[in-house]
Order: sequence, then structure tokens, then C-alpha cells
Amino acid sequence: MLKKLFYCIFCKNRSLIEKSYAALTILLMIVFCAPAFAQGEPEISFTSPPASEVLFDNNKNVEQRRFYIPQPRYNLTENRAGETEGTMLRKSDHPASTSAIKKPVLSWETGTGKSYVIPALEIIGFDFLLNRYDYYFIDKEVYGTSFSSIRDNLTNAWIIDTDPFATNQFMHPYQGSIYYGFARSAGLNFWQSLGYSIAGSFFWEIAGETGPPSINDQITTPLGGSFLGEPLFRMASLLLEGGNSAPGFWRELGAAVLSPPTGFNRFIFGNRFDAVFPSRDPAISTRFQLGASVTAHVTDQGVTKPADNNEGTADFSIAYGLPGKPGYLYTRPFDYFSFQFTASTVNVFENIITRGLLYGTKYAVGDSYRGIWGLYGSYDYIAPQIFRVSSAALSLGTTAQWWLTPSVALQGTALAGVGYGAAGTIHGTGERDYHYGATPQGVLDLRLILGNKVMLNLTGQEYYVSGVGSTESRGSENIARGTASLTVRLSGHHAVGIKYVVSQRDAHYPDIADRHQNIGTVSIAYTYLGETEFGAVEWPAAGADVR
Repeated sequence: MLKKLFYCIFCKNRSLIEKSYAALTILLMIVFCAPAFAQGEPEISFTSPPASEVLFDNNKNVEQRRFYIPQPRYNLTENRAGETEGTMLRKSDHPASTSAIKKPVLSWETGTGKSYVIPALEIIGFDFLLNRYDYYFIDKEVYGTSFSSIRDNLTNAWIIDTDPFATNQFMHPYQGSIYYGFARSAGLNFWQSLGYSIAGSFFWEIAGETGPPSINDQITTPLGGSFLGEPLFRMASLLLEGGNSAPGFWRELGAAVLSPPTGFNRFIFGNRFDAVFPSRDPAISTRFQLGASVTAHVTDQGVTKPADNNEGTADFSIAYGLPGKPGYLYTRPFDYFSFQFTASTVNVFENIITRGLLYGTKYAVGDSYRGIWGLYGSYDYIAPQIFRVSSAALSLGTTAQWWLTPSVALQGTALAGVGYGAAGTIHGTGERDYHYGATPQGVLDLRLILGNKVMLNLTGQEYYVSGVGSTESRGSENIARGTASLTVRLSGHHAVGIKYVVSQRDAHYPDIADRHQNIGTVSIAYTYLGETEFGAVEWPAAGADVR
């Protein structure tokens, strides 16, 4: 039956009504069959009943003898004439038996109740529905896949595609985070979920589009998707974990917005996946800002559209698992991570920056310095008005906090590594929108906390997008970005902040003039600080256990 339905969907000779009916049939099959996969096989145990039982009905003057037979079970009634009548007993009619039906329920500590089947079906269903939506509303030629196009994609060479920058560098990583989230919220760990994201991306490249499969998508989708998906999953779990009672409607809704696959699995499968991922009480610092910015200076060489001078901005950042918390361990990927998201009225997503500790350990120097070091994974998407850069990378580095005095703390992160990235101009003339390449990169992020009144941030990031691993090996780009901000707490969680951001791009190609672009903005914003205010972590002054 499924073979006929899929043939109906992909066959070009079928009408739209026939294809829609087949797609709806498969979707309903998935929806109604999924709970069965979620519940698994019930485990039933019975106590041994007596062989028989004699009953007497005074109203009918009939003596009944009930016999218990395992399969099938019958209620046998013998009347005065010695005739026997039989009716099948229901399980609930068994008076001397007890049953225990155990439905699998997820336990994050033991791993029981996790599912490998459910996320696989969800990823296939998601890709199928996405393909059908794209086919009917975006481009029938690109998304009109068939068995013939699937066969061609399985045998033809892979390429580096030329899709729009936002599609390849934001939409594909977000799609990868959906694959990742289906597996993660079904109880699988980071590495297993990464595997599902790789498989989901491969399935899309082969069966989701008619064009040749893309090398850059197969790198960016699972890596960027996992490095983005884990912070989203952790933040959703943190929201569900908060409070002194079971999560209510608003917390469930917030978690679903942060991590849609988590909300989907909790809603569809009920208590099967109701267990909340345990955060293990990390040290956390959060900050939300809402403000306005003006362009202080701009050099938009080679850009046809001038930069806007004024824009509104919204910014959210969180640091999760800051070092120094006594008893907190870094045994799982992303037990430490930082996440920053900035939206703008000019270009919607100005930047999404996330980095987390994949594998490492904590350390201490004296009584006033605590840190972690190891291998980090990162996903960056940075798009000031005139150019943009994005990468998924692996880096070595450290994150630490140093108490300079009893009331002054210095927090910082230093990373250096390499990723696969893309960079280019916006509204450029005489050059391609962007190009790919292996991308060495580094970041230095410092935060000076002066008591509970003032915080100074300094951040520097640099990306070198080379010609290695690119169809355009003839050139390279160097992107640098610096940020300086000052936040002053007014009262409670309320503060005001001022920030200066400068971004610079230097591009070199043999067939066009060198490009030198930079833009600087100054912004002022209302700031709401989280429960830990500026986020300085305290620990015992001496003899602290850092194991």
C-alpha cells in the first residue's frame, strides 16, 4: 500500500488531487501509528488463579462453576439439567488476577524509554512535508522530486551549490536543528542526535530536491544544526525545569517556541517524553536588551544599496554552565555553552552566535581562578548591513573566571580553530554574493564585573575564509568584528547599556578590485538582567574542590 501511495505522490502523471490525497493518507498513517511506536509492547504479568470457583445465583436458582483457562478465557455456567453454557471472559472480569501494563517512560538518567524509531519516522515525515510545501508554494522544478531524480542523486557527483546565503547558512542549519531536536527530545544523547541530523541532511539532499546533492549543505546542516540545536534544547529544558511545579501552558509554549521538536514530542506522545532533561544546576547568566542604534561610520565599497543610518535592535544572550560552581561537572557535550541572538529592523537576523564545550574538563589556579578547557563546537551567523559571514567550526580553547578582588571578577573565553564558512558582500556589484572555503578563526571575549553595579564587555572575532574546499579557489576574505559595551545596573534586574560595534571585510580576488568595507554602529538599550544579575560565580575562598 505504501509503495502505491508514494508512487502516486511522485508520479508526474497524477493529478494534484490524487497527490494530495496520497500525501494526506501517509501523514495520517504516521500520526496514528506514532503513538503505538511510542508506547511499545506492554509487559503483562499475572498471578496464578485458582483452578475453579463455585458461585450460586439465588435469584435464578442456578449454580455456576467458573473455570479459568489462560487462552482463551471462558465463563462456564452449568445449570440444574447439567447443560453447560459458555461466554468469553474479558480481562477485567478476571477476579483473582492482577495485571501490570508498563508503558515505557523516558528516564534521562538511565536511558530507559528513549526511542530510536520515533525520531527516524519524524525526520522522514518532516522532510516529506517540507518537500511538498516547497513544491506547491516555492519552486515545482526544484522540488518536484521523483524516483528518477533520487536515482540520479545517488549516482551523480556532489557539488558546492549556489543557493542564497541565508538559505545555506541559516535555513539549512535551522533545518538541521529540527532533525537534531527530534532525536534529542526522544531521549538520545548529543552524539546520537548528531548522527540523526547527518542522516536527515543526507536524506534531504538525495530525495528533497531535484538538483545534485550539495557538499556544503551536508557539512553545514548537521554541524551547524547540532551546535545550534543543543543550546535551543537546553534552554527549552531549562524553562520547563524552572518553578516548583509541573510546567504549565506558558512554559510549555515557550519551550515549544525555543525547540519545536521538543514541544512536538511532548504534545504528541504525552507522558512518554514528559521527563525534563536535567540541567544539574549550572551557573547561568542571562541578559535581554531592547534599544536603538545609529550608524557612526560606513565604507560600503562595491555596494549598490547604502546602509541605513538608524535601526531598532533586540538582543538576548545566555551563558550556561559558567566555571566555578562547586560540584558542577562537565561530562556531557554543551554542559557549558554561550548563545547570543540579535535582531534588527534592517536585516531581521543580525547575528546568531553559539559555542559550547564538546569535550573537556575544569581546572583551578590558586583560590581565585576557575576555568574549563577543551574542544569547542561553534556556529556563527553575522550579517551587518553591507556584508556577512557564517561558519560551523571546531576550536580549542578555554573559558574562565578570575576574582581580581573580593568584588571584582574577570570572565573570559579564548578560542582558536577552523571551520567551513562562507562570506561575501550584500547588494554587491561585479562579484558573487558569497563564496565558501575552509575558515580558520578565533575569538576573545572578556567581561569585567565591578560588584553588582557595572559590567564592561570587550569581544573580538576574526574569520579568514580561504579558497580551500571551494569552487572559487582564486580568492579569500578576511572578516573582523569588535564589540565594546558598558552596562550599568539601575535597580534590581533593570539596567541601561551602551554599545559600539565595528565590522570590517577585506576581500581579494584576481579578477575584480579589492574590497575594503567597514561599518560601525552605536546603540543604547534598556537591559533586563537575569536572576544572577551580571553572572559572577562565587566559590569558597580556600580549599575549594575542583574535581
